Amino acid sequence: MRIDIRGRNVEVTEELRDHVYKRFRRIGRQVSPLATLDVELTEERNPSISDSQIAEATLRLKGKTLRAREASPEMLHSIHHLAEDIRRQVKRHRDKRRKRGEARRGARRLREGSVES
Repeated sequence: MRIDIRGRNVEVTEELRDHVYKRFRRIGRQVSPLATLDVELTEERNPSISDSQIAEATLRLKGKTLRAREASPEMLHSIHHLAEDIRRQVKRHRDKRRKRGEARRGARRLREGSVES
């Protein structure tokens, strides 16, 4: 999985970059190596907004795009919650694909069984 990290009003330091790679490494093992993940880190400069550190992710899979957005007072927390959201979506997507395959195999078995009888 290819990961692209961009910062808007935020300097993307090595610490942030390492944290993003660490959090999304587990997800990378569950998706295709051709998948791309775009992470955008943003800071709202309005002092009245308490959750000013925003992390957004777009995961492009074959035929599907997963998106998530998280905001909190600290960027590391936003990244952590963002990774959990994307992980949950990837798991749901994989489970749906597996069930679809199981249903097709079951229908094929029924058709083959009725032809032989």
